[in-house]
Formats: sequence, C-alpha cells, structure tokens
Amino acid sequence: MTDAQTSIDSQDTAASSSPAIRDAIARRRTFAIISHPDAGKTTLTERILRAGGAIQLAGNVRAKGERRRTRSDWMGIERDRGISVVTSVMTFEYGGCVFNLLDTPGHEDFSEDTYRTLTAVDSAVMVIDAAKGIEDRTRKLFEICRMRDIPIVTFINKMDREAQDPFALLDEISSSLALDTTPATWPIGRAATFAGTYDLRKKIVRPAGLNLEQSDPRMVQLGEDLELVEAALPEFDKESFDAGHLTPVFFGSAMKEIGVTDLLDALVEFGPPPRDQATETRVVKADEPEMTALVFKIQANMDPNHRDRIAFARICSGRLSRGMRLHHTRTGKNFALHTPQFFFARDRQLAEEAFAGDVVGIPNHGTLRIGDTLTENEALRFTGVPHFAPEILRRVRLDDAMKAKKLRQALTELAEEGVVQLFRPMDGAQPIVGVVGTLQLDVLQARLKGEYGVSIGFDSTPFSLARWITGDRAKLEIFAEMNRSSLAEDLDGDPVYLASSNFMMRRTEEMNPDLKFHDIKQIGLVIK
Repeated sequence: MTDAQTSIDSQDTAASSSPAIRDAIARRRTFAIISHPDAGKTTLTERILRAGGAIQLAGNVRAKGERRRTRSDWMGIERDRGISVVTSVMTFEYGGCVFNLLDTPGHEDFSEDTYRTLTAVDSAVMVIDAAKGIEDRTRKLFEICRMRDIPIVTFINKMDREAQDPFALLDEISSSLALDTTPATWPIGRAATFAGTYDLRKKIVRPAGLNLEQSDPRMVQLGEDLELVEAALPEFDKESFDAGHLTPVFFGSAMKEIGVTDLLDALVEFGPPPRDQATETRVVKADEPEMTALVFKIQANMDPNHRDRIAFARICSGRLSRGMRLHHTRTGKNFALHTPQFFFARDRQLAEEAFAGDVVGIPNHGTLRIGDTLTENEALRFTGVPHFAPEILRRVRLDDAMKAKKLRQALTELAEEGVVQLFRPMDGAQPIVGVVGTLQLDVLQARLKGEYGVSIGFDSTPFSLARWITGDRAKLEIFAEMNRSSLAEDLDGDPVYLASSNFMMRRTEEMNPDLKFHDIKQIGLVIK
C-alpha cells in the first residue's frame, strides 16, 4: 500500500492537525456491503476487488479449484454451501483512495457479527436484486445502518435478468425504507437487452465504447425515462446523504461488471471519510494526533497451518506505526505492536503504518477481545459494540471424554471470536452455547472438528431465554443462592439468568423488582 510504504516525518505526527495525516485520513473509505442472501453481494464484492487490483480473477459463487481460492470466503462451510458466514476484511487502492471493504455475512443467523461489523464502517453499499426488490434481510440491515446514521449507496443488481421497472424499484426503496432516492445512473435496456447505463450527472453512456443508434428502442426508452427522472426525482444532496436520509442509486450487473466502477468512482468522490467515534467519556475525532483503535472482530485459524488468531481493529484516530506501544484499556496493560497486517482477500501484507479509517489485523494469543479499546495513552473505552441475548440454547455433548480440556479451550476461543456465546452454569453442569440461528451450531460443530479435532453433538436444555442481571451486590448474591441451577456466567464472568419460558422470565422479574434483566449487553458493560 502506498501509505504503508511512505513514511511521514515525526514532526508531522506530533502536530495536532498535520496536513500529511489529514490528507491520509481524508483518502480513507471504509464501507460494508449489505444485502439479502442471493442478491449478488459476493459477486459484487469480487468485482470490486478486481477493479481495485486486490484479486486477479473473479470467480463465481460456486467456482472450483484455483479460481475458488481467489474468493473472499475462506471457511470450508462457506465453500461447501456457497454462502458467507464470517466477515471478511479487504484493503485495496482505487482512484487515489485507500478502501477498506468489510464484506458482512449474508445469512441472518450471523446478524450479531454483522451488527458489530457495522460499528466499524463509515458507509454501506446496499445491494438489491432487481427482480425481488427490498427483502427482509435487507430491511433489517438497513435499520441497523439507520440507527447509526450510516450513509448508504444503493446498487440495484442483476439488471441483465428479469427485473422490476426502475421507477417501481425506486418507489419501493423510498416507501419501504423511508429513504429518499436519487438515481446516479439509469439502465439502458432490461433483462436480455440490458446493454449498460447512463450516468445522469456526467451525461455519458457506460461502458465506454457502447454505441447505440438513437433509433434503438433502448435509447428511445432511455430518453422517455430521463424526462420523468428529471421531473420527479430529487438531485443528489451531499448533506442529506451524509446524514443517512438520501441514497444515490446505481443500476448494473455485477456478473457482467456493469456499474461496478461507477459505484467505486462515487465512493471516491463523495463517500464519507472516517467518522468521529463515541467513547464512554468523550467523542474521538479522526484527525486527533494520538492513535486509538476499536477491536470489532476476532478470527482464529484463518491460516490452519499456523493456528493464528487475528484481532481486527478499526483505527479511530491518528496514525498507527509498527512497533509502537499500545495501552490495552480493559486490562490496563501495555504491549508492543510488532506485526500489524493489512488484508487483500486471502493475502496479507505487513502494515508499517495505518491511519484513521483503516482496518488492521493484530496477531495475538487471546489477549484481545471484541469490544476492546487500544490507545497510545488515554484510558478510553469505545461504545456501541453489543451482545444480543441468544435465541437458541444448547448443551454441548462431547463424544470423547478425554478431550474435555481441549473442548473448554476451543469453546472459549470460539466464544471470544463471537462464533457463539458461552455460558458456564454455576451448578457445574456442562457448558451451554447460545446462538441466534441453527447455522451457527453447524459452524461451531464444523470448526471444532476441523480446527481442534474435537467431535461434539448438542443436547436440548430446559432453558429458552438468557438475560444478563444487574443490581445491588447483596441482592444478587441472595438471588444466586436461591436460583443456582438457573444461573450461569458468560465469557466475562457476568451473571446470566436462564429461564425456561417467557412466563417464567416475567414471574422472576416480578419477584425480584430490585434486579434488572437485560437482553442486550454492550461488551464489557451491561446495558442498564
């Protein structure tokens, strides 16, 4: 990477508003891609990476052999099922900007991982299937973006297939999501006759070299559509876009690589640079001189040959330099940053330096957890990284009792990643795992077998709900003594009440008015 190879003078880093650092930060574009499964997110991701030079060959979802290895998906279960279930982080350069692309899981069972990822981005690309329009998963992800006021760029994909009328699609986005729309490009033709797009602002046809006669029915239709667009739809307004109220809409086909560079060019031109980030005590501005970072993801065994464990950290302010000493706020300890890494699809590169907006991987052996804050000096804690109460609870059944110790270690590591939530019953019973959806159980089972050599099954539990408990310490202790068989500790040692039903949960709350039972926990701090 250019910025990783070009050193900035030490006097620049000491300045509160160094032009060199401000320029490096202003050129960062950190975004996620959100969509319903099968809308074409994976294909669009690969085309974006190809346009940015991060991969040389874009394979399709079920490609095999060497072509498959260029893909951003790396887990065996992803390759087998043609889905994304973990967040991939990819860095590349395009148009004078440094892009950090966070490719979120498309499957709804991994909504918690997606939510945490969206805490680390400055904008999002919403991919919509031209035939299906707004689908449930898209709507849910959009609401998460709206809660965080994340600006959204919309890409309506698969215009080369049977598709709804473009005006109907724009109206659906506007009415279903309460989001103003302004088309940035317009399709030329539909389905089998789809040839390219017309850039409404630059007044040019894409792809370059597309030459259609004005008498061509597609061009006639384009002319009629553009009259309606200009009369009925608003122009692009940067302020409204930055506030998350308006989305520019691009039409295209990721499979045919139509509209991809238009999308990237737009992110270069008006995509938001790194945002300010909230902590428990103050707001951190991106161009502050001291480096701060938030760990939003942990991933182990990306390279099974090396049994590695990577903490993905979003740089929130300042400049990170390889070898610098960082303060780990949760533990109060300091450590040296020896080998920070950038990711390019499946490849890695040592990060000599990084700036606010960048995402770097930090190898560690269990020191870092999701939600941790890293700083140069100040004891800050970034907020907004949550755990949600799981919807499914299962006991883990070990096939080989001789591997009990290995199972404990593996479950702890995978819980630290956020693969599952781990609850240890206070009565000494077998550990309980909590997940949002059943696919997470499949992933847990596959990873335990493939990465740790531990075979497990799952047994039902008498519990259907988990809630974190807060309150006066003395009252908590009394409650614990009376409900020991229904209490567990989570990964952080915080108490969790396990209820058999909604009725029992309500009854417990009524009988214990001095205690609070929570279905959301901000990492390191139960939400009260």
